[in-house]
Amino acid sequence: LEGRAPVVYGSRFLGGPRAAMSLSHTVGNKMLTIVTNIFYGTSLSDMETCYKCFRRDVLAGVPLRSRRFEIEPELTAKILKRGYTIYEVPISYNGRAFHEGKKITWRDGITALRTLAKYRFVD
Repeated sequence: LEGRAPVVYGSRFLGGPRAAMSLSHTVGNKMLTIVTNIFYGTSLSDMETCYKCFRRDVLAGVPLRSRRFEIEPELTAKILKRGYTIYEVPISYNGRAFHEGKKITWRDGITALRTLAKYRFVD
């Protein structure tokens, strides 16, 4: 990566210590990652990671419309459609519980699926 990769994501599933994610969040993440890989011909392990790094020119060329959690799949979809390769590196991860601020639900997963399809087939 050392300045050569335009886009790098941190993956919670490539090794490194991590606290357990809830079953529903793990299944949802895996499903969204599989859909991303199929729709966009990539091989990501953690599309919904919150650790994402970009070169400035990459982000400047990606107009974003989302206002909530669907920004994750929108960003990934648009970057992949523009032909960038997303590199992944292992990260350590400690998930939060609802009372600690984790507010994402299954409804956000449905919105993420819609977002992935929208930017694959429409935009």
